[in-house]
Amino acid sequence: MGADNQQERPSGIASYYITGFVDGEGCFSVTIQRSKNVRLGIQVIPEFHVSQHQNRTEVLLEIKRVFGCGYIKPNDPGNPKDLTSVYVVRNIKDLRSKVIPFFKKFPIISIKRLDFEKFAQVVGMMEDGKHLEKDGLVKILKLAFSMNFSGKYRKLKLVDVLSSLESSETIRQTLQKEKKI
Repeated sequence: MGADNQQERPSGIASYYITGFVDGEGCFSVTIQRSKNVRLGIQVIPEFHVSQHQNRTEVLLEIKRVFGCGYIKPNDPGNPKDLTSVYVVRNIKDLRSKVIPFFKKFPIISIKRLDFEKFAQVVGMMEDGKHLEKDGLVKILKLAFSMNFSGKYRKLKLVDVLSSLESSETIRQTLQKEKKI
């Protein structure tokens, strides 16, 4: 490896700094939304994000530089009282090839590690297309709802999402049978 490449890679100290910072200010989450634009009616959006006051975004810029992906934006641009910025990565390939390997190499040591492990599982399942099959989607939903204080702040409840998945699947099967007749 040349000197240029060595300078671009974060040192162990910088990497552990990022891990510690993410442990305090970051989140691995899986958003669940109803959507008519996806086959099963449920959209799964894995997201890694890190927040910081807008006066201290240099840490977010460094994290973005280290990962080489994602974007930084105001956390809640519609709320003038929210003075935070957030670094966000949602791209499945970037999560799988950059974010997840980083935290496997430089692991979080707090209980947040469990959310990371579930997050990594969800991303892997999505990369394998499991979210496009009913059984795989159900497994992903159960993992997602077990993360971040068991979905304490979610707008949707797991039982409601699963029942809507059942009813939309029943409707779809009925429509397919009617088309065959």
